[in-house]
Amino acid sequence: MFGFVKKILGSNDTLVQEYYDRGAIILDVRTPKEYNSGHVEGSVNIPLQNLGEKVLKLRQGNRPVITCCASGMRSAAAARQLKSAGMEAINGGSWTSLQKLKR
Repeated sequence: MFGFVKKILGSNDTLVQEYYDRGAIILDVRTPKEYNSGHVEGSVNIPLQNLGEKVLKLRQGNRPVITCCASGMRSAAAARQLKSAGMEAINGGSWTSLQKLKR
């Protein structure tokens, strides 16, 4: 069942690792309060509701993006938003799961 949920949310450990290897930006779309309670080292915090105004800045880096949040729902929406803006993005799911994958 968990694999099915991961497929719906767009998370794929192998693809996430490939993004890591390519120098992806780790984008945490939780609120600043959530982010400050714990996050993936080196990640950037842009709350989902502010993402639209920051897309141009993210594009300037010309790097793929791995999105994360608390459960994977907001990060799925963020990945879709970035993809629709022409960026290469993948939903990494929860920040805690993503942190375990990061080398």
